[in-house]
Amino acid sequence: MLSADLKKHLEERFSFTIKSVQPLSGGDINSVYHLKCKEAHFVLKVNKASFFPDMFHKESSGLFALRATETIYIPEVPGYGDFDSHIYLLMEYKPTGQINQEFWELFGQQLADLHLNTQETFGFKEDNYIGSLPQYNGKATSASEFYREQRLKPQLKMAKDNGYEFENIETLYQKLEQIIPDEPPSLIHGDLWSGNYMVNSDDQPCLIDPAVAYAPREMDLAMMKLFGGFDDKMFHAYHESFPLEQGWENRIPLWQLYYILAHVNLFGGHYYQRAKKLIEYYL
Repeated sequence: MLSADLKKHLEERFSFTIKSVQPLSGGDINSVYHLKCKEAHFVLKVNKASFFPDMFHKESSGLFALRATETIYIPEVPGYGDFDSHIYLLMEYKPTGQINQEFWELFGQQLADLHLNTQETFGFKEDNYIGSLPQYNGKATSASEFYREQRLKPQLKMAKDNGYEFENIETLYQKLEQIIPDEPPSLIHGDLWSGNYMVNSDDQPCLIDPAVAYAPREMDLAMMKLFGGFDDKMFHAYHESFPLEQGWENRIPLWQLYYILAHVNLFGGHYYQRAKKLIEYYL
């Protein structure tokens, strides 16, 4: 639970009065709480500063970038900071709604609208995290260069350092330019699995826990398909709003390779074999 000193710090900094604190589920990396305050309700994420000192700065920056597009609901962030060897992130709390008949179509349209936000180069203004792992967002001029240099290479190096070897990687790198379409970068959520969206009190989609970058937009769709939890109506509505390049479904496993490699570095086990099979498939 929260210490009395941290509660006092939050009350003084944000000018509210905490009436109760309730732990929330779903915090794999951080401790997460529902703060019921006299003035409003908030979500508070807490971690040790020694673990990930800049994580909440990066998360706040990602949420701000997504929210600035005004395309899909993103919680407001009153602030983040550190106190007594801990870091914290304070976000707006939204009661949960229900999925109605229009939900998936709306979600697909709004995600397409988000992906229409672009810039000249791939990357982001700063590096951030994918889960608890560092994610690199250096500048690149093509989708294949970005995916090779900023996504695959760092994860494969980390895997090698962790004792997981992969063969014929250079051959895979050479094939990326042939496989990946030459599309402009899109602002993507970056970690869009089913645990990172919510249904807000207006019965509309709400995104949390981003790993943003201006990146190939198919990466979001690949993550959505990796563990399931998204209705096919959403993909249809997305394609209607922002048509995907031909063969996009055949490229889904290629984009999933990045996320599976991250799982190799986090959990090892069967993810290593799955990553090897994906690489062999594209070779």
